[in-house]
Amino acid sequence: MKIPNRIAGAYFSPTGTTRSVVSCLANELGRLFNIPVVLTDFTVPAGRIAPLQFEGDDLVILGTPVYAGRVPNVLLKYLAQLSGKKAAGIPIVLFGNRAYDDALIELRDILERGGVTPIAAGAFVGEHSFSRILAAGRPDKKDIEDVKRFAFEVFNGWASIQEPAPIQVPGTPYPYRGYFSPRNSQGNSFDFKKIVPFTDGNCTGCGTCARICPMGSIPMENPKTLAGICIKCCACVKLCPTGAKHFGHDGYQFHATELEEKYATRHPNEWFTLL
Repeated sequence: MKIPNRIAGAYFSPTGTTRSVVSCLANELGRLFNIPVVLTDFTVPAGRIAPLQFEGDDLVILGTPVYAGRVPNVLLKYLAQLSGKKAAGIPIVLFGNRAYDDALIELRDILERGGVTPIAAGAFVGEHSFSRILAAGRPDKKDIEDVKRFAFEVFNGWASIQEPAPIQVPGTPYPYRGYFSPRNSQGNSFDFKKIVPFTDGNCTGCGTCARICPMGSIPMENPKTLAGICIKCCACVKLCPTGAKHFGHDGYQFHATELEEKYATRHPNEWFTLL
C-alpha cells in the first residue's frame, strides 16, 4: 500500500483513557512513517457538531470506550455520518478489564460503512470508569509499550498489504449481542439509565464537570444539578477537583464492587493486523 499522507486520529474519551491510547498510537505511527498527525476530540457536544471526514490517503485511527460491551449508543448516530473516502483505518476500543464483547467488531463495521477499510484493530485496557481500583492507572507504562509494539507491527507490515480486506476481530457479527446488563445484590436487573450522580458539600461551583460532560447535561450556572441524560461515563466523578460527585445507588455500588472482585486479574491488551 502507498504510504499515507497523514495520521488522522479521532476519539471519544470522557476520562482520558481512550485519548491516551489513540494519541500514542497516532504519534508513534506518525513518527515511524514520518508524516503529520492530526487529532480530533469529539468527546463533548461541541466536538460532534461537524461529522468526521477523512481523505483517501489518510490512515484513520478511531477510538471509543466500551460501554456495556458495545460502542456507546449515544455515539451511533454521529458515527453513522463518518466519511472515509476509502482511507485505511484502525478501530481502537478501551475496556475496563472485564471484556470488550462486541465493541471492537461494531466499531470496525462503523468504519467500513463510512468508507474506511480497517486494516488493523486493537482492544486496550483502561481504568474502569466505575472504579479507581479496577485496572487502576491503566493505560500504564506496560500498556503504552504494547501500543508502540502494535504501531511497529502496522508499520512493518504496511508495504506487504496488497488488496486489504476488513480485519477479522473477535465478536458476534451484526446483529450484535445486547448491552451488558448489571444486576443488584439480589441478582435482579435494574434500570441503569435512571442512575445519576449526586453532588456533596465539597462542590465549589467551579464548573469543571459542566465543561467536561460529554452530553452537556450539567449546567454551568448550577453544576450541582443535572439537566439532561447521564451515560455513567464518570468524568464528573473522576475529574472533579474536590471529589464532590458520587454515584450512591445501591445497585451501582454492588455492580462496581462485583466487577472489582471478579475481574481483579490484569487483562492483557489485544491487537490484530492483516499479517
